[in-house]
Amino acid sequence: MAKSDRSTKTDIKTRRKAPLVTPSDLDSAATKDISAALNGVLADVFALYLKTKNFHWHMSGPHFRDYHLLLDEQADQLYAMTDAIAERIRKVGGTTLRSIGHIARLQRISDNDADYVEPLDMLAELREDNQQMAARLREAHNVTDEHRDIASSSLLENWIDETERRTWFLFESSRNAG
Repeated sequence: MAKSDRSTKTDIKTRRKAPLVTPSDLDSAATKDISAALNGVLADVFALYLKTKNFHWHMSGPHFRDYHLLLDEQADQLYAMTDAIAERIRKVGGTTLRSIGHIARLQRISDNDADYVEPLDMLAELREDNQQMAARLREAHNVTDEHRDIASSSLLENWIDETERRTWFLFESSRNAG
């Protein structure tokens, strides 16, 4: 076997054993900070997605259809964010969530395991959670701005807008109720 063939095989074996390292022009501190901020956002998005689906599945009452459809639309929007967030973390050289337990350790959005929640209480709770989500997105935006990660900042700006829209719809949907 030629020396270059042995060298190539050694390189391949080394790369296979190497940790997940994505090339980035960001320094290691930026990768660490941005990944931590975005993983926190991702954990909250998963928590809010599941809570929104929970309330969607357990909705009842005279406005069932409207609320059921609203929450389904909002859950779809949240779920669509998950892959983009995780892939952004990988693009900057970080690693992302690995399990439900990992989500539980990072999430700030509280779960709701109640057997029954009044429909208007569901909407109010989700409205507050979305407001909390907007705050966490802004915190992450501060981190990405600090490290001049323009691409992550741009995504966060869109997600802030979507979150504010969800908050607004939840507010208006319950506004004139008894």
